[in-house]
Amino acid sequence: MAHTARTIIDKIWDAHAITTREDGQSLLWVDRHLLHEGSFLAFDQLAARDARVARPDLTFGVADHYVPTRNRDAIVPEVRGMVEQLVENCTGHGITLFGLDDRRQGIVHVTMPAQGLTLPGLIVVCGDSHTSTHGALGAYAFGIGASEVAHVMMTQTIWQKRPRRMRISVDGTLPPGSTAKDIALTIIARVGTDGAQGHAIEFAGSAIRGLSMEGRLTLCNLSIEAGGRLGLVAPDDTTFAYLRGRPFAPTDDAFDRAVEDWRALASDRDAPFDREVVLDAGAIAPTVTWGTSPEQALPIDATVPDPDRIADPARAQAVRDALAYMGLTPGMALGDIRIDRVFIGSCTNSRIEDLRAAAAVLAGRRAAVPGLVSPGSSQVKRQAEEEGLDRIFRDAGLEWVDSGCSMCVGMNGDIVPPGERCASTTNRNFKGRQGPGARTHLMSPAMVAAAAVAGRLTDMRPLLAGRKP
Repeated sequence: MAHTARTIIDKIWDAHAITTREDGQSLLWVDRHLLHEGSFLAFDQLAARDARVARPDLTFGVADHYVPTRNRDAIVPEVRGMVEQLVENCTGHGITLFGLDDRRQGIVHVTMPAQGLTLPGLIVVCGDSHTSTHGALGAYAFGIGASEVAHVMMTQTIWQKRPRRMRISVDGTLPPGSTAKDIALTIIARVGTDGAQGHAIEFAGSAIRGLSMEGRLTLCNLSIEAGGRLGLVAPDDTTFAYLRGRPFAPTDDAFDRAVEDWRALASDRDAPFDREVVLDAGAIAPTVTWGTSPEQALPIDATVPDPDRIADPARAQAVRDALAYMGLTPGMALGDIRIDRVFIGSCTNSRIEDLRAAAAVLAGRRAAVPGLVSPGSSQVKRQAEEEGLDRIFRDAGLEWVDSGCSMCVGMNGDIVPPGERCASTTNRNFKGRQGPGARTHLMSPAMVAAAAVAGRLTDMRPLLAGRKP
């Protein structure tokens, strides 16, 4: 007899599959299509076909990737051209745009959920790999390429192959000082950057349910770095409390009816998963990356690995390559690695909770190195300023700037100079990610703040002793 129990992944897929071809590809209906400046290629394809956007009411644009985080009045011509092109394209097709002058402007994966545009059970796509972030609200969200962006624009559908299903359960209680970022880096170090390849991931377990919505957004953001197609968390009371009252969310009775439907999205008790991974939350420590891949991560009290002690030749060579690029010595303590600057921001860790965590460490202290703090949206920036967090960052000697992808991608004037080492809250530590020759260490906002104070990678827990986290 056929197994009828279904995962949340299958429930959302089945509700959106219009038809399935013989090759196994299904045509899926898309509920939200999110755009940024990079969408100009897709709009050019539409113009070449004299085509229109099929559902402008389900399409939303924002300027985030290339925008400068300071001196926006003096924006360079090439970037100004891209931002103006986005304005023209959205205006011409009747698409709602959160442009540079809009109070809702911000990084697409920060501002869209905050507006209530991401809802449980929806399929959300965007021409950006970290679209998996939106899965924190129980949405099926994934990044797409330029030709797929054009296809969604013209048809509000996309062809996809049903992924395999993976459940990563984190049970127990996180120790003080450990965060969603540490959970994510620990998972990636455990399964590898291709460990979830071909899979959609459901994050489950008591430690995941205990995360705030900001924490879940961070976790799902990084699911792509484990090779996953996407990551999501089943919606629960935390999700519903976050969504209630958001500008684009349902209201009044419609919201209550929606909650009933959203609760039914949870995976059935005996739903089959193709792969299961279980972690103990109590064993997760503040974690940092030492190499050039997010999987090259260790607890802060560990030492840099020695490739001569690694039996697998391919893995040993990968470690050698990473150490050479990063300028590190085998066996050195992670806490002895000196840094040149810090960055707090990106779609991974730039929400109000992230800024509060960093400010809790920095309050009354001075940074030993320069750094940049870029809030994830204009709305987050205003809230942080109302709470006085900007003064804490400035008093510590860090720069407080506008919202944008900033130093995460190094394509907007915010870069790490060649050879310099940066403690960063971002999602990728690839060679050159933050600028040619830049060396990136990934960690949580509080850990970056601690590194700023110490001038080296360091455990933030002693710095938080006696302070309100």
